[in-house]
Amino acid sequence: MEIIPAIDIIGGKCVRLTQGDYEQKKEYADNPLEVAQKFESAGIRRLHLVDLDGAKAKTIVNKAVLESIAKNTSLKVDFGGGVQSDETIQMAFEAGAVQVTGGSIAVKNPDLFEGWITKHGAEKIILGADAKDRKIAISGWEETTEADVIDFIKNYVQKGISYVICTDVAKDGLLQGPSVDLYKEILQEIPGVKLIASGGVSKMEDLEDLQKIGVYGTIVGKAFYEGRITLEQLASFVK
Repeated sequence: MEIIPAIDIIGGKCVRLTQGDYEQKKEYADNPLEVAQKFESAGIRRLHLVDLDGAKAKTIVNKAVLESIAKNTSLKVDFGGGVQSDETIQMAFEAGAVQVTGGSIAVKNPDLFEGWITKHGAEKIILGADAKDRKIAISGWEETTEADVIDFIKNYVQKGISYVICTDVAKDGLLQGPSVDLYKEILQEIPGVKLIASGGVSKMEDLEDLQKIGVYGTIVGKAFYEGRITLEQLASFVK
């Protein structure tokens, strides 16, 4: 299982939100590159980088942070936030992203999103499937659709998607443990999907539980920044 730390950016700084609420923002570091380099030195290979300003503005805002991390580390960066058009996805790849995550766009403009899978290849596109009571939530989770999370993922896997980041909105940023049962169900229903669990990880046991059910990767955010899981523990998991 890949350990994938998250760096969320507002105003060029490393922050975390609680349940996607911009009013519940906590700053953790002024220099995201230094944080990324710490992850790299622990043997971590991947990074989930989210441009929260970009998500709000619906275009990439913190491109310089992506460029700096891509240029000065060997981390494989998957980038999300503000990627809403052919121009912005191109910008993300040119700035050094190895993969791009699309969530709202996959709901609101499926033709465009499917075009990206065809043009850039399944290895480069990650489907963001954020679930609120099993329904897909979009636009910073302010909008809940009628789409069932498993049907939504299944539909895109049939269209070529391999990688899926699934966040249970109810768990995000609360450090109350991940939605193991939901992930287990997704893996049973959609064999072969490279499922990346996101939200709720609070301790090493959570990572062990997720590894047991066979997720491809797990995103670690607040648990690391709040000192619930140390860099040394993450390093031991990676090795």
